Amino acid sequence: MNNDYLESVKKQFAYYKMLGEKTFEQLTDEQLYWQYNNESNSVAMIVNHLAGNMLSRWTEIFASDGEKAWRNREAEFEVFHPDRQALLDLWNSGWNCLMQTLDSLKADDLDRIIYIRNMGHTVTEAINRQLAHYPYHVGQIVFLGKMMCNENWKSLSIPKGQSENYNAEKFQKEKHREHFTDEFNTKKE
Repeated sequence: MNNDYLESVKKQFAYYKMLGEKTFEQLTDEQLYWQYNNESNSVAMIVNHLAGNMLSRWTEIFASDGEKAWRNREAEFEVFHPDRQALLDLWNSGWNCLMQTLDSLKADDLDRIIYIRNMGHTVTEAINRQLAHYPYHVGQIVFLGKMMCNENWKSLSIPKGQSENYNAEKFQKEKHREHFTDEFNTKKE
């Protein structure tokens, strides 16, 4: 069960990473920094926050608190304009840290206690906490992308008006065990 859990969460995280990246591909450099107003976040700010959170939470999880002293969470939400490649490098640094930590975990680690701001979590609870947090922000990135691209947006899921065809194709197949993300190419070739 625990190994199935770890494999499942790795696929889930990879899926949300892919959604963010498919959104970035549709945005111009200028759109990465667009804010609706001063109180809202740009795509770049959300990327900065996600990377900061991932690096803090998943670096040395058994040796230090998940809220590292070197993290400056407030600065993650300040306006900043790195070039596209630097932004993608930041994005990848966070995801790589997360995935490397998940790859290093064994089933026995899932019940171990780690701390985030001195609050004890089992590793499973910490993973679940972030499996809710990261998709929340990736959803914001996707929503911003859809707004900015408007009619030029390329759907990342079942396009409007295609549900019936999509379901018909799925129900033509025999029942089988498969993670829903297996149909998506979540690895770079």
